[in-house]
Amino acid sequence: MKEGRLGYNSSNQRYGLLDSDLWIDTGFHCGETLEVMVDGEWVQTRMEMNPAKEWYLVGTPYKGTDLEYVRARV
Repeated sequence: MKEGRLGYNSSNQRYGLLDSDLWIDTGFHCGETLEVMVDGEWVQTRMEMNPAKEWYLVGTPYKGTDLEYVRARV
């Protein structure tokens, strides 16, 4: 399992997974699953986009720019 933080990749307009400043995954697609840290616990989720073209993680409080720096693993 690879762990890092979420970051916005402006070259493909998607959120991806970073380790320091290196891409582990350059960008998640809608429906792609991952785990994120929520209140000290790993939660399984998936990346989606709402009608307003805002990325969000299903079943978590994270959406839009709140996704930056969220601890995640795949």
